[in-house]
Amino acid sequence: MADDKYKIQKIDDYRWRIPREGKMRVDGIVYADKHMLEEIQKDESLQQVINVSYLPGIVSHSLAMPDIHWGYGFPIGGVAAFDMDEGVVSPGGVGYDINCGVRLLRTGLYRVEISGKLESVVNTLFANIPSGVGSHRKDLKLTQQEEKNVLKNGARWAVSQGYGTKDDLEHIEEKGCIPGADPELISDRALERGRAQLGTLGSGNHFVEVGYVSEVYNEEIARALGLEKDGITIVVHTGSRGLGYQVCDDFLRVMIDASRKYNIELPDRQLCCAPINSYEGRNYLAAMACAANYAFANRQMITHWVRESFERALHVDPKESRISPVYDVCHNIAKFEDHIVDGQKKRLCVHRKGATRAFPPNHPDTPDAYKSVGQPVLIPGDMGRCSYVLVGTEKAYSDTFGSTCHGAGRVMSRGQATRVTKGRNIAEELKSQGILVRADSRATLVEEVPEAYKDVTEVVDVVDHAGIGKKVVQLKPMCVIKG
Repeated sequence: MADDKYKIQKIDDYRWRIPREGKMRVDGIVYADKHMLEEIQKDESLQQVINVSYLPGIVSHSLAMPDIHWGYGFPIGGVAAFDMDEGVVSPGGVGYDINCGVRLLRTGLYRVEISGKLESVVNTLFANIPSGVGSHRKDLKLTQQEEKNVLKNGARWAVSQGYGTKDDLEHIEEKGCIPGADPELISDRALERGRAQLGTLGSGNHFVEVGYVSEVYNEEIARALGLEKDGITIVVHTGSRGLGYQVCDDFLRVMIDASRKYNIELPDRQLCCAPINSYEGRNYLAAMACAANYAFANRQMITHWVRESFERALHVDPKESRISPVYDVCHNIAKFEDHIVDGQKKRLCVHRKGATRAFPPNHPDTPDAYKSVGQPVLIPGDMGRCSYVLVGTEKAYSDTFGSTCHGAGRVMSRGQATRVTKGRNIAEELKSQGILVRADSRATLVEEVPEAYKDVTEVVDVVDHAGIGKKVVQLKPMCVIKG
């Protein structure tokens, strides 16, 4: 298949090349099937793949996962790695919601045990976990110094305050704390925005979803992950709230100036950046780590309130519900990792913007509990369809810097979704499918209506067939709370 605008070349049924030309430093590689590619070309995300390839020090390829859609600077679903000596770091390659991510919780409960109690479960979750724009917890008052401790220590801080156990930390990317965070680089405005929002869900596509294992594709790996048919699961999807947004906003201004200072030619101002080892680059990475740690702490605290909510709604002892993390992964992050480039091991700065790490079995950074099967990969769908659990693969590690997609990917803007759902009652539509939803506002439900997203099953099938993730189980939603 060829396209006049992007000169796209077919590699195989699930990969497409945008060949290097002009000021591109590397090829673009897009993971998609033919139908998806036609849809992808309706926005400017492929141009963003090309734009990323212009950046200094980029290694191998500018990559796009099958959930790709237009974003700020990088496309959402974009992955790019940069050489430590010649490369750059760009806030546009991480995103505004730093360490927006997803945590999967398994339980000792089964579908039949909670089916008649869903109303109580969803109402208790909604009452216990603040959601919506500007949501905050009235019972949590952080001093500025305590907030800085959160930024430095991440989920470890939450556990030290009684929100969960040390075992939880073993099932979180980076054990819930990215090193190198420097809270002194965080602006007063960012601290102010974050102080009251810790332990809250927020708005937009963030959610807590109770579901069950509806399909098992690999029994052995599912057992290793503690997942079985009809077992109840909980997915928590949220990030660094207003603090992360403000950190990004603050450093975009810094990076605009840095791009000029270091004479970096930008195809798009939204790709403003600085050399990784520059003063500006190091400061951004240290501030980004603070926001990422805030997000880890946020999901850890929400996990604690999920446990409390189940105990209260179902009148079960915590030992009976046995709610524990399968894993917690970042979606928006830049990280230092070792990868093989041209046969040589190299230290790289890997940007994942709406993408998930997918490390293989026996990799040093794959958690000890999953060394034999590979790092869990969590791909949530929308509130009306399903989600998937996969594991990372050697092919992902060799071809995509150990990366895969992070979700379904939007096909409608929030404005479009609002227009096409005019006059519809989304909550009732979902209820008719057996899915109970509670949301802070009707606007959230119409903006996040299932048809606003690609079919996550099609996206995951591309990942599985391309070998950059291996399907393990499918999860079906039963009840959801949204912001």
